[in-house]
Amino acid sequence: MHEQLAGLRKGLEMNEYSFDGRVAVVTGAGRGIGRAYAHLLAERGASVVVNDLGGTMDGEGTDPEPARSVVAEIVDAGGRAIPQTSDVSTVGGGQALIGAAIEEFGRIDIVVNNAGTIRWAGLPEADADNLESHLAVHVRGSFNTVRAAWPHMIAQEYGRIVMTTSTGMFGLVDNLGYATAKAAVIGMTRSLKVAGDPHGIKINLVAPCADTRMATHPSDGLAKVRHPAPQQMEPEQVAPMVGFLAHDACSVSGEIFLAGGGRFARIFIAATQGYLPPSRQPPTIEEVAENWDTINDETGYYVPASLMDWSAHYMSHHARR
Repeated sequence: MHEQLAGLRKGLEMNEYSFDGRVAVVTGAGRGIGRAYAHLLAERGASVVVNDLGGTMDGEGTDPEPARSVVAEIVDAGGRAIPQTSDVSTVGGGQALIGAAIEEFGRIDIVVNNAGTIRWAGLPEADADNLESHLAVHVRGSFNTVRAAWPHMIAQEYGRIVMTTSTGMFGLVDNLGYATAKAAVIGMTRSLKVAGDPHGIKINLVAPCADTRMATHPSDGLAKVRHPAPQQMEPEQVAPMVGFLAHDACSVSGEIFLAGGGRFARIFIAATQGYLPPSRQPPTIEEVAENWDTINDETGYYVPASLMDWSAHYMSHHARR
């Protein structure tokens, strides 16, 4: 790993996308994908706060060693980083994380919310505690760090935030709580996008595809994490997308991007043109059923930029009548 980092540093003069002078925090950065993010940002010149509670995949226990180990790797390679082990699922933990960046490096430019847990279960086994455990880390954890960083980004009229969603939201047996939390982060991001636009704050989502401990399943025979990971399934394959979304050059906000597995792509939420009843008479169930194909026809779909943009489009027929 150290030889790889040294080689990358030697090539920095050829790299257009530098993070010199920028300060980043990465949650869940002690292992896997978060570790890859922290390394890439540090290699490109960022000062990095490596946050990791050090718990198990299902959120149990603590261990400061993963965060310390990643910091040691970064520092040995010539980068700047400090470890930080607060629990971002708490308000105080999110504040402590951002506070550490301000105290040590004087500013906060980039927040990468990567920390996550998973407890495999579906109904009826998935109970309220299972759901809450996912919401605590994925949703509240992301909220707490962004809320703590937000005033600093507003004051400097600049910020880059990368949230983590998952293709798990598309549906999979036994991942109810995880899928729910990952979909909730999308709504949070879309709302923050609108709030951040006037202040130079860009916030986007990544849905990673990599061979990590989060990809394992205890009962269905899925392969355990392999070391080294299969070709193109390494966590490092995801990091370039996060690096771009965290960079000054990123001009988009509120978007969702797939990364890893040898491919990069975009996920988007769209609406069909739908069916417009020809009269002002109250529509009926029969009318919905008769026009079901038109309602579902994807021809001419549009991608709303915000709630107000969707509303203007969806209700535009009233202005024409």
